[in-house]
Amino acid sequence: MSTLSAAEPDPLDILAVDDELGETERDIRDTVRSFARSELAPHIAEWFEADTMPRDLTKRFGALGLLGMHLDGYGCAGTSATAYGVACRELEAVDSGLRSFVSTQGSLAMYALHRWGSEEQKQEWLPAMAAGEAVGCFGLTEPDAGSDPSTMRTRARRQGDDWILDGSKMWITNSPIADVAVIWAQTDPEQGTKGIRGFVVPTGTPGFTVNRISRKLSLRASVTGELVLESVRLPASAVLPEARGLSGPLTCLSEARFGIIWGAVGAARACYETVLNYAGQREQFGRPLAGFQLTQRKLSEMAVQITQASLLAARLGRLKDRGELRPVQISVGKLANVRAALDVARSARTILGGNGITLEYPVFRHMVNLETVLTYEGTEEMHLLSIGKAVTGVQAFR
Repeated sequence: MSTLSAAEPDPLDILAVDDELGETERDIRDTVRSFARSELAPHIAEWFEADTMPRDLTKRFGALGLLGMHLDGYGCAGTSATAYGVACRELEAVDSGLRSFVSTQGSLAMYALHRWGSEEQKQEWLPAMAAGEAVGCFGLTEPDAGSDPSTMRTRARRQGDDWILDGSKMWITNSPIADVAVIWAQTDPEQGTKGIRGFVVPTGTPGFTVNRISRKLSLRASVTGELVLESVRLPASAVLPEARGLSGPLTCLSEARFGIIWGAVGAARACYETVLNYAGQREQFGRPLAGFQLTQRKLSEMAVQITQASLLAARLGRLKDRGELRPVQISVGKLANVRAALDVARSARTILGGNGITLEYPVFRHMVNLETVLTYEGTEEMHLLSIGKAVTGVQAFR
């Protein structure tokens, strides 16, 4: 009887899921991983503690081709969806806030312009945004309209050929450093224009104000703000001509959620890798922590959860590359992978003991970041109800 010999599996990718990546996707993975580990990871604890993200990172992300990378033309890289997912994974392995910047720029603001904008709007903004020379934000969420954007109070009314916008938006990523905002507003039914429309608003427009949100305990390496619009006057050319109704913003949210599905795998992997190394070095009762059965159980469960999340992300990536990905499948991925990442982070923190609550290790920072990732781009409850509607045929949230 012959014995098959094979290399031991990589403990960080125990089923070799990344072997399914194409050559270009592997190159992008390696490039982003190298940049993230050498240029971002050494500074992220400092940025998190200071509640900031350096503005010069935007051009560095642009130079790497990360901004709007899955879009075609206008200076965008035009990569596969899977390649974009891999890039999100490698960025979030450093910090969810950094991936949030890239997601907001490319999958919300840039995608809205690319999918729904006029040719003039695309030419004006997309090349500069792809290069990181201009930063965008996406104004949908309001203080009283989170999970139900159809109840938004921001209004747009016609005045001659112009539009006048009034209202506010809350928890808007990138807004304190943004040059342009995509704002969603209800239009005036009395003027025969009822429905939600999107507007391209330069942030220097009179009446447009950004109030930075501080004292956050999560996503501190991501800048967040409240947008206030007081009689903001815009020309007719500011309207996104192809977007009418909720389908406009919801398609953008699906794009951003796809990046989260992959990003959560990166955060989980970073926590697991940290404690796998720690458990092999830290001794208690005369042997390393890795030699205890309970520690091995925790590490094994993490490896299984990360493997399952990786397989799910890879499957959804290929569906998206074929143009077959559906919103309910994105809900499955976002719900499952963020849950898994949070479980991994919480378990990893216990292996670190008291060391787990410091910024010397990335685990607690990932854990508190993931609490926000669990909520934004659709709460657990909304994704569960979306899946519930798909499997029962009955809508339970209206």
